[in-house]
Amino acid sequence: MGEKMMRVAENEVRGKTVMSEGGLFLGILRNITVDQKTGELRNLLIEPSEDIDTRLYHVDEHGHIVLDFDTVKSVKDVVIVKD
Repeated sequence: MGEKMMRVAENEVRGKTVMSEGGLFLGILRNITVDQKTGELRNLLIEPSEDIDTRLYHVDEHGHIVLDFDTVKSVKDVVIVKD
C-alpha cells in the first residue's frame, strides 16, 4: 500500500558515504543483505566512522553497523538514512 519502492543496484551504492538526515557521517557502505527468497533488500552493512559510538547501533560480528534498508531516505552521491 503505502510502501515505497526504491530501485537500487548494489554495485552502485557499495563504497558510498552514509549520512544521517541530520548530517552525521555514519561511515562507508560495505554491503547490502538480500532476502534470498524474495530478492528484497534487507540491511545496510556500514563500516563505521571513527567518530561514531557503535554502542548506539546494532553491530554485526565484523564490526559493521547494521541498519534496515527501510531507513534509507535517498541514494545520490551519498546514502541518506533516517535519524
